[in-house]
Amino acid sequence: MSTTTSVKTAPPDEVLAGQATAKQNGSQRLLSLDLFRGATMFFLIGGSTRLYSHFNTYTGDDTFAGSLARQFTHHTWNGLYFWDLIQPFFMFIVGVAMVYSLNKRIQLSTSWADINRHMIRRCLILFFLGVLLHCIYRGEIVWELWNVLTQLGVTIMIAYLIFNYRLRTQFAISIGLLLAMEILYRSFAVEGFDQPFVRGANFGSWMDMVLMGKTSPGGWVAINAIPTAAHTIWGVIAGKILSSAKVPTDKIRILAIAGVIGLLVGYGLDWSGITPIIKRISTSSFVIASGGWCLLVLAACYWLVDVKGYKRIVFFFSVVGMNSIFIYMFSETIGRQWLPGFVSIFTTGLLQPFGASEAVVNISTGIALWAAGWYLCYWLYQRKVFIKI
Repeated sequence: MSTTTSVKTAPPDEVLAGQATAKQNGSQRLLSLDLFRGATMFFLIGGSTRLYSHFNTYTGDDTFAGSLARQFTHHTWNGLYFWDLIQPFFMFIVGVAMVYSLNKRIQLSTSWADINRHMIRRCLILFFLGVLLHCIYRGEIVWELWNVLTQLGVTIMIAYLIFNYRLRTQFAISIGLLLAMEILYRSFAVEGFDQPFVRGANFGSWMDMVLMGKTSPGGWVAINAIPTAAHTIWGVIAGKILSSAKVPTDKIRILAIAGVIGLLVGYGLDWSGITPIIKRISTSSFVIASGGWCLLVLAACYWLVDVKGYKRIVFFFSVVGMNSIFIYMFSETIGRQWLPGFVSIFTTGLLQPFGASEAVVNISTGIALWAAGWYLCYWLYQRKVFIKI
């Protein structure tokens, strides 16, 4: 008899747990969430293999391949690439999954006191793991709060605290968080940190000095956890819509319309010069635009899988999503720091004798690492080993 291992941690809350629809017994999984979650984690594995950076290095900037490769990098400042959406997807997915997770616990007659303890423990673990990863990156004990897990620990708690509020109230609070940060960035008057949209000279960088005594060379700020909490809150709202008694076409229409509005407002704020889209400080325009993409992707997945029934594609990605915490931690540690060198021994030894170029060897190594990461998740899936909070 197979067992399930619970070491419970995870980017995206219960993103790792099986999602069921509102009725626990005899209900179908929300396969669209499996697809969304799994695809997000699958692309994350690709990032840890350095495959995207290799493509970016070996393709010309003025070619189609070069333009495509840039989509898998973070924008240097004002703008939005595909890779900038991965963290918002994390934040959003955890909100959607939270609805099904808490519904399941309530149906099992779990008390709210137990749920409270569970959520607090989860957030603390996520926060700790985020700090731990920065220590591993640096090779020494450091106090840095820029990791997605650290920020998830905050966004999950904010979304949970207002979980039982009416949807309109939740939405109003999310907009209030964005407005509050917009005002703080624009009105902060401390010399050297009074330029709202300048790298290293804004309110977020000042907060980093307060919290950590340092700023990020890349311009990232820890206070991003506040505006990006909107993503998790919007995920909760979307999850409640999907788990409601509405007919599927109405659910899709609501998500799609909200997503389009998000794109129009977010990009409109940027194009009009009101608020630039900057992921590294999570400006309101970035949060709204990326939130729009989150809603549209979820609507598309729901239509494709749960409505139209195209389910074969789900399995390939779901084996990764079912062990999100494992593959994230593995990719950011062993998968990024040790495994590439090990795999390159074989790709180099097998390909170089046939005259393969450095580009071919490096790209082949990245593909091999990506396949290894997927297979490791598949191996765990076959044995019903799921590491989760």
